[in-house]
Amino acid sequence: MPLVFQPSIKILLVEDSPADVIIMQDALAEIRMRGSICVVDDGVKALAFLRNQPPYTDALRPDLILLDWNLPRKNGREVLTEIKADPALQTIPVVVLTTSQAAEDVAKAYNLHANCYVVKPLEFATFVQAVQSIQHFWLDVATLPLE
Repeated sequence: MPLVFQPSIKILLVEDSPADVIIMQDALAEIRMRGSICVVDDGVKALAFLRNQPPYTDALRPDLILLDWNLPRKNGREVLTEIKADPALQTIPVVVLTTSQAAEDVAKAYNLHANCYVVKPLEFATFVQAVQSIQHFWLDVATLPLE
């Protein structure tokens, strides 16, 4: 019987709503996600985390970023712009995960080179399905870039 490699993934969740963080953690537990998740609650902290700046000097580079669009200090648009402009970070896939269904937000995210735009479902079961789809694509289908 061949050995099956089960990759794990490091996710950075950039989310300012404590309730949404709990829902995400519950959804990831429900689908038995292989990997780990780190959470920061604003755009400034997200960029510090990604750049290994204090207090995140030991932070590991994430394989995937789940980015809320409406954040304090630096919003999702600003964070996405900085990530995609930084040669050291631009290859990290960014999934915008937000409540906004506005066509202009979707267009702006893709114009700023988001890899995906997902509207947060309101029902927990549907949210779990969305998270499972994200995990399936990024862990089982896509090949992620190496550091």
